[in-house]
Amino acid sequence: MIAIVDIKGSQYKVEEKQKIFVPKLKEEKGSKVEFDTVLLFSEDGKSFEIGKPYLERKVTATVIDHIKDDKVIVFKKKRRKGYKVKRGHRQQYTQISIDKII
Repeated sequence: MIAIVDIKGSQYKVEEKQKIFVPKLKEEKGSKVEFDTVLLFSEDGKSFEIGKPYLERKVTATVIDHIKDDKVIVFKKKRRKGYKVKRGHRQQYTQISIDKII
């Protein structure tokens, strides 16, 4: 049983009991989350239901943890001008576990 779900502007292919990383959600750790923007659903992988634009289905998930990705270094320099800027960025993600596709 698979579904394609829109979560915060990105589409994810999910299955039951799967753990995925999504952009940071405001829900607390251990809380239940429900996503109702299901774009595609398949029970067996051979027949598909396609939404126009969404299906009348829901995906329930549990928030496992909030984490940060590895640091990305942004370095700017202009030669012979004495201009150097070094900045870092760590993207925040939420790890969720898919419970049910209803």
